[in-house]
Amino acid sequence: MLASAFRRLSGYTLRPATTFVRWQSSETSGGGKTVGGKSAVKDADTIFDKIIQKKIPAEIIYEDEQCLAFNDVSPQGPVHFLVIPKRKIPKLEDSAASDKEILGHLLHVAGQLGKSKAPNGFRLVINNGDHGCQTVYHIHLHVIGGRQLGWPPG
Repeated sequence: MLASAFRRLSGYTLRPATTFVRWQSSETSGGGKTVGGKSAVKDADTIFDKIIQKKIPAEIIYEDEQCLAFNDVSPQGPVHFLVIPKRKIPKLEDSAASDKEILGHLLHVAGQLGKSKAPNGFRLVINNGDHGCQTVYHIHLHVIGGRQLGWPPG
């Protein structure tokens, strides 16, 4: 029910998968390729851009002038939220030396929110590129916790 309402409002489809990223855009124009059957359009507006612009709803848990944090729609633990920069950096490897401040800020925000929401510990995950199973090309940190996590992941 939530997924169909989300699809009607946003034009996006939420699809369950075995990886941490759950977002898939139905906008695949521009010659986008797929990763594991998921959209991997790297230059198009992403669902995260639309969340930042408040064009689609999200359960926002933190926002400042540089970043936004919101709960994952398909959590992999009792605590699972994403921290994203408001300025799009498609992949970690695409970051420039001038991005050091925002990347540090993302880690700091993730750490502070993680400490408050999962005081017994949490995991930070950044999926990067096709083989890293990145499906939304807007860098984002997954913060997952609230239970004992296994190793190795995936």
